[in-house]
Amino acid sequence: MGNGLDNVRRIYLEGIAGGNAREAVMKYTGHRYTQHSTGVGDGAEGFLTFFEPFVERNPKRDIEIVRILEDGRWVFCNAYQSLNDGAAQWVTMDMFYTDADGLILEHWDTIAPYVAATASGEDMVRGATEVDSAADTQASKDLVLEYTKQVLQEGNHGKLGDFIAPDLIQRAPNIAAGRVGLEAWLTSDDAGSYEMMFQLIGQGDLVVTYGKRHARSKDIAVFDLYRVADALIVEHWMNEEEIGPRETWGNSGKF
Repeated sequence: MGNGLDNVRRIYLEGIAGGNAREAVMKYTGHRYTQHSTGVGDGAEGFLTFFEPFVERNPKRDIEIVRILEDGRWVFCNAYQSLNDGAAQWVTMDMFYTDADGLILEHWDTIAPYVAATASGEDMVRGATEVDSAADTQASKDLVLEYTKQVLQEGNHGKLGDFIAPDLIQRAPNIAAGRVGLEAWLTSDDAGSYEMMFQLIGQGDLVVTYGKRHARSKDIAVFDLYRVADALIVEHWMNEEEIGPRETWGNSGKF
């Protein structure tokens, strides 16, 4: 476990869940803090302008980091948030870039409502939580890269069997179970087109992609998290957020 992973965990649990936003952002960010969560401005002051009122509005903050992984200077975090005794429930996927000392320099995220009744019947945040460090990270990343290129971007749905297990555990809230459910969704208007993969990171059996889809006349920022076993994708989580108009951004945008 590196300093970057520790600092991501701390800024979440101390700064947001613990309500010590000012102390945390000063301790765990580096010489810059470039922000891609579009409601938040750049730098420590942008973070504080958003999160100090957030803490006041939400005195009860139950935040659970469900899974976390690192790939060099990159850290990925998947969290569940229940605010004010469940009045609001959110799922977040966050990606961070850190400096050589593990201090946070840049942040990307998607924030989506927690959906209890999913199309597959699987909980959208549960499932495997720990990285299998014995798994071949590069092989896992290579598999997901080729799946993203050949199936999502090029639309070769006939190749799904090369990448996806028949009994895929599907945790995306709007996709039905198994390989069959995934294929049905990929050919629907809701899936649209996968236009860009911005980043791919992984550790052991877990691999994350962050990219952009276009569906139903909307641009969508999307994290896909995959678990790989026996050279196939066996579990899938997805968290997405519609990209609003440029005038609503508090920074340079989602990418």
